Order: sequence, then C-alpha cells, then structure tokens
Amino acid sequence: MTKEGNQRIHAIVEGLVQGVGFRYSVIEISNRLHLTGWVRNTVNGHVEVVAEGPRTNLENLISFLKIGPRSAQVNDVKIEWLTTTGEFNNFNVHF
Repeated sequence: MTKEGNQRIHAIVEGLVQGVGFRYSVIEISNRLHLTGWVRNTVNGHVEVVAEGPRTNLENLISFLKIGPRSAQVNDVKIEWLTTTGEFNNFNVHF
C-alpha cells in the first residue's frame, strides 16, 4: 500500500564505495529519514539503492549519497525517480 505523496528513487553510487561502511551508513540515514527500501553492493563495485518516502527525505538521502561516509570516495551518483510501490516495510541490506 503506497502512502500518498511518497516517491521512489533508484540510485547507483560509483567510486570507492565498497568495503568502507557505505551500505550501513545508508541504512542508518534512511532509518533516520523514515525511508523504506534497500541497499546492496553490485558485482561491478558500485552501491545500488532503492528508497521510498517523502521527496524531501529522499533528497536528503541523495545529498548523503553524493558524499558517503568518511572513508568513501564518491565519483558519481546516478538517480532515477520512479513511482512508489509501497512494497517495503523497512530499510535493509539486499543481497
């Protein structure tokens, strides 16, 4: 069930983003922002994020994705805005 006014993003984060706590930092900030969805490492060394929630909260998440945790080095973030599905109950690591 979707919440009215919510939106969805699909993000690919490129750079030095694996092995630096990136996924767990995304979970922490997403929980603080009351977002739902998932984060995972990709086989090509990127981090992929799907998140749903209010647009302002998603924009705050995107701002974080562009910087990442202290030990990360983000080179690029590709964002796609999508229609929300309401399929998630929480935010976690997706394998």
